Amino acid sequence: DLVPNLVETVKGYASHERKTFEEVTRWRSAAMAAGTPEARAQAENQLTQALRNLFAVAEAYPELKASQNFQRLQADLGQIEEAVQSARRYYNAVVRDLNTAIESFPSNFVATTFQFKKRPFFELDRPEERQVPRVSFGT
Repeated sequence: DLVPNLVETVKGYASHERKTFEEVTRWRSAAMAAGTPEARAQAENQLTQALRNLFAVAEAYPELKASQNFQRLQADLGQIEEAVQSARRYYNAVVRDLNTAIESFPSNFVATTFQFKKRPFFELDRPEERQVPRVSFGT
């Protein structure tokens, strides 16, 4: 799993940054255990912030920035973030279609009969969370 590998790589260089590592681990676990889309969105928002803090810690360690393992993990994390955003867009499109069908004739009769309820969108709370984290490990 990418996040634990990233944490372990940074830990090797910055062992005194314990609080940051614990936050990343805690929010990752919360995101994986979340039972509702709202809870998952909240946990993923917190995980994104914790990962930003982790990358900020990495900025202070030039030898870490030069590590091929860290660079590969960083690139992988960027690809995963793109995939997560794509999944969020897909989920929201499906929720939009479902909510529209629940309110539209004649499908609203089926929705009422089977007690289908409108579902919430998977939304990020703050505008800065909607952006892919920008991390620069340049010289």
